[in-house]
Amino acid sequence: MTLLAVAYCIASRLAYVLFTGIALRRQETTAAYTRTWGVEGGFQRFRRVVSALMVNDVFAFALLCLVTRDTLEVAVARAVAIVVGLVLVAVGISVKVWAANTLGGEAYYWYNFFSPPRSPHIVLAGPYRFLANPMYTVGYLQAYGFALAFYFAVEKPHFQRLNGSRT
Repeated sequence: MTLLAVAYCIASRLAYVLFTGIALRRQETTAAYTRTWGVEGGFQRFRRVVSALMVNDVFAFALLCLVTRDTLEVAVARAVAIVVGLVLVAVGISVKVWAANTLGGEAYYWYNFFSPPRSPHIVLAGPYRFLANPMYTVGYLQAYGFALAFYFAVEKPHFQRLNGSRT
């Protein structure tokens, strides 16, 4: 089961990254989407597929966390680990939302590949003042935070109750 979950998680991540990269590259070089469906139609078609792949990627990661439970031993108090996990979740989601709000909703799905802005500019507001790519760095902390908090709040106590272990 673990091997299947790992394979599914890797396949899911590859599907998301490869589809997005290849589709955007095709749009940039040959206008593959806008030539066929127009700017809005092409963007909406791309966005639907990418959204589905994103949701699947989150599901695959959550499944991997469940299947690989009880494999992380950290020499800190359970409450501390849960708080650290929740802080990572809060920071990750906050930065991702902040970045998306700074750029606008369309930028989150690479709209500028379908309709380049009339006057392109580099954004230096919001989290972009501090990080070049906040969505791809700090914006992923929630994934690790959810895994850490879930492990210490749910999985480890359950395992310990089943096995009578206090460690």
